[in-house]
Amino acid sequence: MSLLTIIAVLIVVGVLLWLINTYIPMQSTIKGILNAVVVIVVVLWLLQAFGLIGDIAGIRIAHS
Repeated sequence: MSLLTIIAVLIVVGVLLWLINTYIPMQSTIKGILNAVVVIVVVLWLLQAFGLIGDIAGIRIAHS
């Protein structure tokens, strides 16, 4: 994945999140949760894109 693709995706995600936060009315708690989820997903995607973590689909959650 090229650096330009990564930058383009980050810009698109940032603009979409800004548009949602600005123009869609919702409670501040929901807005905070949405922002946190988007940031976590983007950080995980970046870590995977740079090869710092493996395939996210291979992660299994153990049941006790």
